[in-house]
Amino acid sequence: MQAKRKIKVLVVDDSPLFREVLSRGIATDDELVVVDTAKDPYDATNKILKYRPDVMTCDIQMPRMDGIEFIRQLLPQYPIPVIVISTISGAVFDAMNAGAVDFIAKPNINSADSVESFIYELIYKIKAASTAKVVSQKTAAPAAESESRAVVSYADKIIAIGASTGGTEAISQVISSLPRSMPGIVIVQHIPPMFSRMFAQRLDATSLLEVKEARNGDYVEPGKVLIAPGDRHMRVRKIGDRYKVECFEGEKVNGHCPSVDVLFDSVARAAGANAIGIILTGMGYDGAKGLLEMKKHGAKTIGQDEASSVVYGMPKVAYNIGAVQKQVPLDHIAATLISMLQ
Repeated sequence: MQAKRKIKVLVVDDSPLFREVLSRGIATDDELVVVDTAKDPYDATNKILKYRPDVMTCDIQMPRMDGIEFIRQLLPQYPIPVIVISTISGAVFDAMNAGAVDFIAKPNINSADSVESFIYELIYKIKAASTAKVVSQKTAAPAAESESRAVVSYADKIIAIGASTGGTEAISQVISSLPRSMPGIVIVQHIPPMFSRMFAQRLDATSLLEVKEARNGDYVEPGKVLIAPGDRHMRVRKIGDRYKVECFEGEKVNGHCPSVDVLFDSVARAAGANAIGIILTGMGYDGAKGLLEMKKHGAKTIGQDEASSVVYGMPKVAYNIGAVQKQVPLDHIAATLISMLQ
């Protein structure tokens, strides 16, 4: 029986100590092999040509050329899935916009627990990235305002969105294409807790909608978007004629906290046919059963198609179990959503 080919990883970081930490950590998994390390983008380019890695991990702050510019120049010629490893900074979203498929925060190098947790998460992300497509990012269509519909007309409606790998850019494209006159939107994106607020702030600055990281007790309101905190589940409850979110600590569901299934299940019960569910790119199956539950309760459902997904995992499972009513490319999701509302 032929042995399974290992996933080849190139580590790019200007710190010799961190290159060693990464290399040793990745090597603990039998399915991965670090083919080499590189100290900067120029060194990395030579080693990409030599080893043809399946996945590259890349620091953002490096001498001679920063990681974002490197990714932007690299991917048109060598479409390698890139995982950005960075200090806590909004620069990771610039890297995602440049074409990286995922990101992870650097650990506290002096904490064994922090490093161990980081390596565990990184290995998972490398395996997900090895199946990812490097999708060229399209500029979102400008959001169109609707003069014929008042915001208040959507008070009884709610939109729930779930995503994982590649989801930050996918969500950005959808949200920035929507007019201000939309029902309240609740979103679960698998994201480290330190970055969820930055992600919300970035969306708020690039869309017509008001976007914020959700807090326990927030109401879902027309024209507003709530992003689940990166370390809290989020569910929706119906309070009178309004929707309210609860953000709470809990065990991981389908390997994740926050979990898309937790959100979708709650929206199914709280809103029924007044909801629309959208499942976007991501590794695994989180959200598929919840989307099916929404559909069973009368909600309309949308799934991202394979061609436009960075990882066609979550949308594929949802589609295969019959949870998706309409499967469309990413750049058609906003228009499909608006059409469903009309």
